[in-house]
Amino acid sequence: MTNETKTTENSREGYIKVTGGQIWYKIAGADKNKTPLIVLHGGPAASHYYLAPLEALSNERPIIFYDQLGCGSSDKPTDKSLWTIEHFIEELSQIRTALGLKKVHILGHSWGTMLAIDYMLRLSPKGIVSLVLSGPCLSVKMWGLDQRKYLLELPRQMQEIILKTEKTGNFSSKEYQDAMLYYYKLHLCRLDPWPNCLSKAFGGMNYEIYKYMWGPSEFTITGTLQNYDRINDLYKIKPPTLFTCGEFDEATPQAADYYHKKIPQSELFVFKGASHNHHLEKTKEYCKVVDDFLKTTESE
Repeated sequence: MTNETKTTENSREGYIKVTGGQIWYKIAGADKNKTPLIVLHGGPAASHYYLAPLEALSNERPIIFYDQLGCGSSDKPTDKSLWTIEHFIEELSQIRTALGLKKVHILGHSWGTMLAIDYMLRLSPKGIVSLVLSGPCLSVKMWGLDQRKYLLELPRQMQEIILKTEKTGNFSSKEYQDAMLYYYKLHLCRLDPWPNCLSKAFGGMNYEIYKYMWGPSEFTITGTLQNYDRINDLYKIKPPTLFTCGEFDEATPQAADYYHKKIPQSELFVFKGASHNHHLEKTKEYCKVVDDFLKTTESE
């Protein structure tokens, strides 16, 4: 069931009833007739805000954004039984049904790549034309090891602050937050200042869900997803798949290449000089790479 709250000449937005509450959605380019692209935001527990520049892709097809339950403009229930990958898979299915998305491309970023892959592996859904997996995390163990390598490149003082904090558990201290920000400016987003859409996403993030599912930081992984690993199942992914990452991405080019080689119909594009949010650092290039890929899959 959908409840539209705002309609313009080429966009629609509103709410969809899903298990546990209502989620907010927007369809940019609603007047276009090519296969829609549905966008899965990262986090866990971020929002669509930082992915808003992808609306540039709506000049040829509908682009569907939504805030996962507990995030952004969607309802924020506190029931932890809803904070599972199983729930978010079901939520995606409910959104497709409510919006009548029989054929669709899926683009996931960061945690969104985990959601996209589990959606494919667990439900074997019909009508998926292609996948775009940006800043992929398909093995949390591999992700964690890569972050530890990056940490060794930080100034010694910051390394010591991070290690000390992991022992004391005082993750809210200013010195730890400063060290985190230094790290994020190297590997999360290298733009200075950060775009407003990214700052808005950070400011509105539901950290209770993030800590529960992931942990206190990108490199201190203690949440329910800590044992997530789908490497041995990637060969089962059938739709054409595009992996993207930045040269300095938290999702390292080496990890993305490893995943890419596990999926038969896949390719990899690495954005030079960019990091995890390469869609913000290289927006025009990113949109062209994605658009070209989507068109290619539709012509096959």
